[in-house]
Amino acid sequence: MRVSIFKQISNPILFKQQLLQWAQQFREVVFMDSNEYPQEHSSYDCLLAVDAFTSIKTDYHNAFEDLKQYQQVTKDWLFGYLAYDLKNDSEQLQSRNFDGLHFPDLFFFQPKKIFLLKGNQLEIQYLNMCEEESEEDYNEIIQSQKPKSADHHSVKIQQRISKEEYLSKVNNMLDYIHRGDIYEANFCMEFFAENAVINPLEKFQKLNEISQPPFAVFFKNNKHFLLSATPERYLRKEGETLISQPIKGTAKRFVDAVEDEKSKQQLASDPKERAENIMITDLVRNDLSRTAQKGSVHVDELCGIYSFLQVHQMISTISSKLDPKYSLVDALKLTFPMGSMTGAPKISVMKIIDDLEETKRGLYSGAIGYFTPEADFDFNVVIRSILYNQENQYLSFSVGSAITSLSIPENEYEECLLKAKAMLEVLE
Repeated sequence: MRVSIFKQISNPILFKQQLLQWAQQFREVVFMDSNEYPQEHSSYDCLLAVDAFTSIKTDYHNAFEDLKQYQQVTKDWLFGYLAYDLKNDSEQLQSRNFDGLHFPDLFFFQPKKIFLLKGNQLEIQYLNMCEEESEEDYNEIIQSQKPKSADHHSVKIQQRISKEEYLSKVNNMLDYIHRGDIYEANFCMEFFAENAVINPLEKFQKLNEISQPPFAVFFKNNKHFLLSATPERYLRKEGETLISQPIKGTAKRFVDAVEDEKSKQQLASDPKERAENIMITDLVRNDLSRTAQKGSVHVDELCGIYSFLQVHQMISTISSKLDPKYSLVDALKLTFPMGSMTGAPKISVMKIIDDLEETKRGLYSGAIGYFTPEADFDFNVVIRSILYNQENQYLSFSVGSAITSLSIPENEYEECLLKAKAMLEVLE
C-alpha cells in the first residue's frame, strides 16, 4: 500500500532540477521529463521513481511472461525498460552482434518512493514502510543545490561503421528492397567511446537542455545509465485505449524563421518521407489489430509535422481498443519492437538488420516507461540517447534512418549525422 501526500510547488522548473539532483543517491532511478512540450496524451509533466523495493532483471528468454507475472503480482507502479533484443522472445530471431554495454534485456523495479508533478501540483507516493521519511526527503529536495561543474573529461568518440561501409550496407539494403524481399528498413550505426569517464547527470542535463523533447529520461540501475532526449512515444495505454505515435520523417531546423518554415513545409510534402511514414503507420495498425477489439483500430492523425529544438519530425497517431482477453503485457509483446525502428515486413527486416548492422542494439531502439497500479502504461522509444556502462567505462549512442526504394545512401548518411549532432555536442 502507498500513502499519498500533496504539495504546491511555486517553481516547477527549479523543483524538477532539485528532484533529479536529490535522486542521485539511489541505486535505481527513473526521472521522466516532458519539458512542457504541448501534447494531447499526457498524465504528468515529470515523474521520479527511486529505490527498488522489488525488481525483475532478465535476458530475453521468457521475458514477457516473467514481466506479466511480476506486474500481476505487484499490481503497483513499475518503472523500467524493454531492450530491442526482446524480439528474440516474441519471434524466432537472434542477436549475434557485438555488445559493449552488457545491459540486461529487461529490467523493472517497484519503487519505494515516487514523485508525480503536474503543473504546480506535486503528489508524493511512498510505500507504507517508508512514509515517515517523506517530509524529511521533501525538505532535502527543496534545499538541493546544483553542484559546481565537475565534468572536464573529454570523450573520444569513434564511429563503428565508416562512411564507405555505411554506403555499401545501405546499397545492400536497397538490393533487398528492389528484389521485393522488404519495403522499408531502419538501418542503424553506433558511435562509441572506450575508457570513457563522464558525469551522467551533467551530460543528461546538457542533452535535455539543447533538445527539450517530450519523453526525456534519466535512468540509472547501479552502474548502467540511459540519458535520453527522445521525441517519440512507442505505446500508451489509457483504460482500454492504446495509442502509438511513430516518427518517420526528419528535417533540419534553421535559425532563420523563413528558412525554418521552408524546411518544415518541404518535409510535409516530401514524397519519400510521407511514403516512409505511411508504411510504418500501416505496420503499426497491423500490430495493434493483433490485440484490438474488432473495428477499433483508427489512424487519428497521419503525417503531422512537429517541431523540436534540434529537428522537425513527421508523426502519425494510431489508436485501438484492447480486447479484454489480452493482458497489458500482451499489448506490448505483440507490438514490440516498434515499427518505426524495424521496418516492413517486420520479421524479414529484423533478420536483415541483424546481418548488416555491426552492433547489438540492446536498449537503443527499445523502450523505457512505467506501469500504473490501475494497469495503464506509457513507454517511449529509446532514440537520441546516450548509453553508459560506468563499470567497464563503455559509452555508446546509435542513430539510424529508414531505407526505402527512394533512398539515396549519401542522404541517409547525412540524416544519421543530423540525428547524432546533439549527442556529439554534449560529449565532445
